[in-house]
Amino acid sequence: MPESPSPAETAELLTQHSGGVARITINRPERRNAMSWGVMTALREALAAAKADPEAKVVVLTGAGDAAFCAGADLGAMGGGVHGAGDGADDGFLATHEARGVLADVFEDLWHLGKPTIARVQGWAMAGGMGLALACDLVLASERARFGAPEINVGLWPYMITVPLVRSMAPKKALELMLTGRVVDAAEAERIGFVTRVVPHGDLDSAVDELAATLASKSPAVMKLGREAFYGVWDMAATDALTHLHAMLTLTNQTDDAAEGIRAFLEKRPPRWTGR
Repeated sequence: MPESPSPAETAELLTQHSGGVARITINRPERRNAMSWGVMTALREALAAAKADPEAKVVVLTGAGDAAFCAGADLGAMGGGVHGAGDGADDGFLATHEARGVLADVFEDLWHLGKPTIARVQGWAMAGGMGLALACDLVLASERARFGAPEINVGLWPYMITVPLVRSMAPKKALELMLTGRVVDAAEAERIGFVTRVVPHGDLDSAVDELAATLASKSPAVMKLGREAFYGVWDMAATDALTHLHAMLTLTNQTDDAAEGIRAFLEKRPPRWTGR
């Protein structure tokens, strides 16, 4: 697919579509890609555009430059941040409170995208930026990557990112990081389990491209159904989850792509997916 601009593209957020992959870049390197209100609104628009685009089979999320994936909320511009305390800004306390929920909306957009997501973390991923990375399905990190939830150090608490953190590591480990505010390097992040893979800094782009190409080569229909089932049963009791998964197994076996996959296996050829 040729590269094309997205309607969600702004000076603070760049999008690029190529080879079945939609790349979304927070473009505020001078602020370590900290999130402004505009960035979060544009993120939601870019994710909606990727969800609606049948040619976009994978989404890669990253930050511009070498220093940071995302340093979290821009505290100066957002009156205390999207999950901290603020002064209510010009639109009043209630409006500002509701606006802070936009980060939760971004997490929900990522989980309900229907397509696999990769966080490409080349540097700092802090506070809301750590939550943003961990809300993605997979996290590929440079050896230079650093993660942390340091809100406690400025008298705040990382409320909104609690969900992606406890979905990505042992809950008490997430609590320790939130209580101490300490920074975790890439090797420890992989050991804890919230980073999928750590690679040398110079190999990060090729590793992301390879993983994205692998995901894009799979059946988009089965990828959507399977991924939705994974998130759908996350909080279910085991019996309810197995009932849901049983139904999804039957549904998936009725798709054209499932039939094609079996035919291709028996005929010893690559499958030709239609997404149906």
